[in-house]
Amino acid sequence: MPTPTFRTRFVLIQTSHAGNVGAAARAMKVMGFDDLVLVAPRWANVLRREETIQRASGALDVLENARIVETLDEALDGMTHLCATAMTPRDFGPPTRTPREHFDLLLKQERSAQYSQGLEAEKASSLEPGQGVAFLFGSERFGMRNEDVYRCHVALSIPTNPKFGSLNLGAALQVIAYDWRVALGGYAVQAATAPPVLADVPQVAGMLTHLEQALTAIGFLDPAAPKKLMPRLNALFNRAELTQEEIHILRGVAKAMLETADKAKR
Repeated sequence: MPTPTFRTRFVLIQTSHAGNVGAAARAMKVMGFDDLVLVAPRWANVLRREETIQRASGALDVLENARIVETLDEALDGMTHLCATAMTPRDFGPPTRTPREHFDLLLKQERSAQYSQGLEAEKASSLEPGQGVAFLFGSERFGMRNEDVYRCHVALSIPTNPKFGSLNLGAALQVIAYDWRVALGGYAVQAATAPPVLADVPQVAGMLTHLEQALTAIGFLDPAAPKKLMPRLNALFNRAELTQEEIHILRGVAKAMLETADKAKR
């Protein structure tokens, strides 16, 4: 089955702290999202305030593309699936689910819809984006209004410590953005260094011969009764999957052992 495509938008409603707007932009960018809409924020110039820019920490392109609108209806233009955020469930309204639970369900439904329409995997890349998914966040002081929650398809609740579930707006958005990105396929972990070059069989054999000489020189190995010491060391180093650099280190140790044993005989 092809991976469903979604347009993703984050909507901040009546945000009162400029820094949280910057933190939201940063959280979005690191997860690969850039559609941010602010509904009636406290500051008309919030996208240009110094605190916003500082907390964005390099996500200035998200701020530059962000829009400020007066009503929630304007913010939701083109969106087909609305996700409210709520710390506690409402006694009325949409179902309350954890982000991962809902995202799994949403993607399964979308894949099922694609399958029922007879879409072939090779044609999926040419399709127009499917649903427009919007994540709505209320003001820092009051959260989301009930009437705004009621119009959503689901209320997402991040599973937190039951005794202390208060999350900063930027932190809450980061968690949901991460879970949504993982649901969509995620990003591969970028290695900090190049993969190590493993030692080949002759290199390991040469190191073992060198080590055997050193162990004999210091009296640890009796050539007349070697038992299974070297085969056991061979098995140990095979399990370790030594790199070429590690072979050089071990041969350096063996060399030092031989030099020390030679000095002791003088």
